[in-house]
Amino acid sequence: NRSFSTPPRSKKKEIKDIEFAVHEVYAMDVFITSGSGKTKEYNTTTTVYRRTEEVYQLKMKASRAFYSDVTNRFTLMPFTIRAFEEETKARMGLKECVTHELLQAYPVQQDGDGAPVAQFKFTVLVVPNGNIRINGGLLDTATCKSEHKIEDQGIVSLLAQSANRKAGGKKKKKKAKSAAAEAVSEAAAEAEAVSAPVAAAEPAMATEVGN
Repeated sequence: NRSFSTPPRSKKKEIKDIEFAVHEVYAMDVFITSGSGKTKEYNTTTTVYRRTEEVYQLKMKASRAFYSDVTNRFTLMPFTIRAFEEETKARMGLKECVTHELLQAYPVQQDGDGAPVAQFKFTVLVVPNGNIRINGGLLDTATCKSEHKIEDQGIVSLLAQSANRKAGGKKKKKKAKSAAAEAVSEAAAEAEAVSAPVAAAEPAMATEVGN
């Protein structure tokens, strides 16, 4: 698992090139705020956790049952306590797991200035003939207007590109399907051509035997 986040402006020069490989999957999680962009923890209890690779022998039966359920259902992916049918029992086993760092909490964050924050997310599959966006709603730019504008033409061109599979992929699939259909038709025609002489010869053989 790899995670990339936008660094502060002071460290942008330290960014290294990243190569995205075919068949990788990425979750795009975008936040926009009118504040400073610096976050701080919000004073509330989180409900989202993720299993770590730490090892510890849990003492409580409820903790062992809860941790086993987490391991089988979510592996190393984040999960929410609401995903459990018996949430009360889940919370009983949660405390010991967090105390011994078997689970990592995802604290609720807020903008440091208390400004509103907008978030949208989607998942992208990197495939040989383009990218596939498999979920998440599109941002309707007609519903908002910004006083700022992107001046860098390179970024403008990049944003204009689609995050979906290229149209060429569909054409290739159609060509492959039509080629397969033609091959089936040719094979059927050859089979009929071979069976026709055999069927025509049968009556002649029967006549000779009768004579």
